[in-house]
Amino acid sequence: MTTRHSLFALSALLGASCLTPVAVAQERTEDELKAREIYAEVVSIRSARGQENVPEVFEYLMSELSAAGFADEDMKVTNYENNGEATQGLMVWYRAEDPVKAPIVLLAHADVVDALAEDWVRAPYELIEEDGYFFGRGTADNKYGVTNLVQTFIRLKNEGWKPNRDIVMVLSGDEETGMVSTRGQAQYVHEHIKPEFVLNADAGGLALGPNGQPLYYGVQGAEKTYATWELTVTNPGGHSSTPRADNAIYELSEAILKIRDHTFPVMSSELTRASLRIGGRQRLDKLGQAMRDFADDPSNEDAIAVLRANPATVGTIGTTCVATMLRGGHAENALPQSATVTVNCRIFPGVGIEATEATLKDVIDNEGVKFELISDLVESPESILREDVTNAIKASLAERGVEVPILPHMSSGGTDGMHYRNLGYDTVGISAAAAKQNDTFAHGLNERLPVASFYDGLDHWSIILKDLAGSEN
Repeated sequence: MTTRHSLFALSALLGASCLTPVAVAQERTEDELKAREIYAEVVSIRSARGQENVPEVFEYLMSELSAAGFADEDMKVTNYENNGEATQGLMVWYRAEDPVKAPIVLLAHADVVDALAEDWVRAPYELIEEDGYFFGRGTADNKYGVTNLVQTFIRLKNEGWKPNRDIVMVLSGDEETGMVSTRGQAQYVHEHIKPEFVLNADAGGLALGPNGQPLYYGVQGAEKTYATWELTVTNPGGHSSTPRADNAIYELSEAILKIRDHTFPVMSSELTRASLRIGGRQRLDKLGQAMRDFADDPSNEDAIAVLRANPATVGTIGTTCVATMLRGGHAENALPQSATVTVNCRIFPGVGIEATEATLKDVIDNEGVKFELISDLVESPESILREDVTNAIKASLAERGVEVPILPHMSSGGTDGMHYRNLGYDTVGISAAAAKQNDTFAHGLNERLPVASFYDGLDHWSIILKDLAGSEN
């Protein structure tokens, strides 16, 4: 839903996916070739809302996992319905022969935001390698995460690696829409698996500057609450040749402009201040100074003004609400009988949905504007970044020859992780991806991931899992 969502919102402050693309012919290992094969196949499947192709993704992945030695009882498909459309979830166990610790759960999602071929420069549902990038819908969000986890399981199984605890890969099928599969899987995990903690491949990652230099490694430790309302104004309407003094479109427009002009109170937490402080140290410009100043004093008006003026930082210091869709009227020669705007809010942890709706109603100050909440609310707490997870991340970065600060942050986008946090599990996003600012176009046209980022991240989960679940631990 994301966005990718998470690291790359904050990375927009500095720059955030892999090193500057370089077209270099290189002989690939067997593991790399298998990963690319999986990547190409899952990207080619149009697993978007309305297509009902998520089962095809899971059927393919199960065939690959089965060939690698995972038994049928190691894989569990769960079926769900999201607003009349069938979808699925997939859970895969990498079992310990004699577990000595509670399991670790790994998250990713197999669905994507839809892409229309006529809008793209290249075919959206085909993995195309060009100019140092892999292009295709889901290349960044989140078929890379899916590929990364699946190829890691296959690789470790082929190596004969034996963990000291169960590792369970949980892939959802509708993260980008209703998260019905996410909720169902999270509840199953809570009741039957009871992990020690949860790691999410759909958030976080290595942030890079404009020239491809590593800046920091972002860890998603919290998410703002995602809430969407439809605001509607109705009217008797009439013939366009006899206009009324009142008009549904005009009345709604006034409400929209009031929302545009409203700013929610400034808020911060220990996590968000730490994130801004560390991120601000990576910049020598006005924005970097404002980030540091706000971290030291959240009441600093000059810093607040700078952070609010930048799309990459406005969401880090409070709740935001924005109009995203609009519809109204029914004929060109008739007065509108209704007009509706969709307003999406990203609510700062602890504020709550009721308070946010009440604020919007006060701002609009028009009882004729009717509110309908059209999203399911999930408010989740912040997660702790455990020392053992931090050490595992450092081991992965060291293998890549990277030494940068590890930066916990709050995501303005939403991921599956919120549902696990809400059930009491520390859940952090630690993707293998690396990215520069605005370089992946997740959810947008011509989504892409640098080829170097794809291959450089393939060892990430293997190193982390061996560190956290190795027999010597």
